[in-house]
Amino acid sequence: MSTQRDPRAWLVPGVLLALAIALPFVAPTYYVQFISKALIMGILAMSLNLVVGYGGLVSLCHAAFFGIAGYALALASPKYDPASLWWTLPLAVAASAAVAAVIGSLALRTRGIYFIMVTLAFGEMLFFFFHDSKFAGGSDGAFIYNKPSMMLGNITLLDLEKPLVYYFVVLAVLVAVIALLTMIVRSPFGHALAAARDNERRARALGFPVFRVRLTAFVISGAIAGIAGYFAAAQFGFVAPQMLGWHLSATVLVMVLIGGQRSVAGPLVGALVLIGLEEVLKATTEHWKLAEGLIVILIVLMLPNGVRDLLKMVLRSPEDRPQPRADAKPMTEADHG
Repeated sequence: MSTQRDPRAWLVPGVLLALAIALPFVAPTYYVQFISKALIMGILAMSLNLVVGYGGLVSLCHAAFFGIAGYALALASPKYDPASLWWTLPLAVAASAAVAAVIGSLALRTRGIYFIMVTLAFGEMLFFFFHDSKFAGGSDGAFIYNKPSMMLGNITLLDLEKPLVYYFVVLAVLVAVIALLTMIVRSPFGHALAAARDNERRARALGFPVFRVRLTAFVISGAIAGIAGYFAAAQFGFVAPQMLGWHLSATVLVMVLIGGQRSVAGPLVGALVLIGLEEVLKATTEHWKLAEGLIVILIVLMLPNGVRDLLKMVLRSPEDRPQPRADAKPMTEADHG
C-alpha cells in the first residue's frame, strides 16, 4: 500500500466547500440562514469532539460555554446600535474559556461517570443562574436588537445584518476552526491527549502531564464552543437559558456520535445530518421526534464510527480492498468434478 495520501481524500471536502460557497447565490435566503445555523452547530459539535473523541472525556456542559458567549454578546451590545465585532467576539470567547478553565480544573479531578455527572451539575448550575437572574432577562432571556458589525473608522468592513455577509463569515470561521483542530490533533499535544485517552497510566509513566494536557484541551474546546454561541446569538438576536441546558449538550453529543469521534470534521457532518433530518421529519409527520430517534439508533448501530464509514466505503482504493491470495490456483473442470 502506498504511503502517500490518497488524493481522493480531498475530493469530498473540496466539492463540499465549493458547494457551500455557491449556495447563497442559488438558494433562497431561508435555506442560507438554515445552513448557517447548521454550520454553527457543527462548530459546537467539533469543539465537543476535541474532548470526547480525542480526549475520551464525555462532557455534558458544553452548551453552557455556548450560552455564556451568547449572553456575553447580549450584555455587551448597545440597545440601539450594533456591537463592535472587534471586541465583543474576543470578550465572548474569553468568557467561555474562563468558565471552561474553572469547570475543567475541578471536573478533571474525577474520572468516568463522575466526570460526566460533575460537568452535568456545572451546566445545570449555570442554567439556573441565568434562569433566575433578572440582570440577564431571567427565564425570558434577552434580545440583541442589532447584529454586530466590524468597523474601521467610518468604513463598515463587515455587517452581519446582511445574510450573505453573515453566511460567509460563519463559513470562514468554520474553515478556520477545522484547520485549527486539525493542527491540534496532529501536533505533539494532540498525540499526548490521545495517549492519555488510550492508557492514562502509561501516559503518566512516559512523563506526560495528563491533567495539564486535558485541561488545556478542555479550555480550547470551551473557547471554540463560545465562538459558536456568539454567532448563534447574533443570528437569532435572542439568548435564553435554554442555550445552556443539558438537552442541547446531549443533542450535540449525538451529532458527534453520528459524524464520528475520531474525525475532526466528522461532527460537522453529524450536525448537518441531524439538523437536516429534523427539518425533513418536521414537514413530514407530527411524530417526528419518534422517527428521528429510531433513525439515529439505526445509524449508531449500523455505523459505529459514524457516517464517515460511508465515505470510507466510497473512497476506498482498489489496493485497500480484499485481494485474492497470490498462491490461489484457478479452478479447473476437475475441481468441479
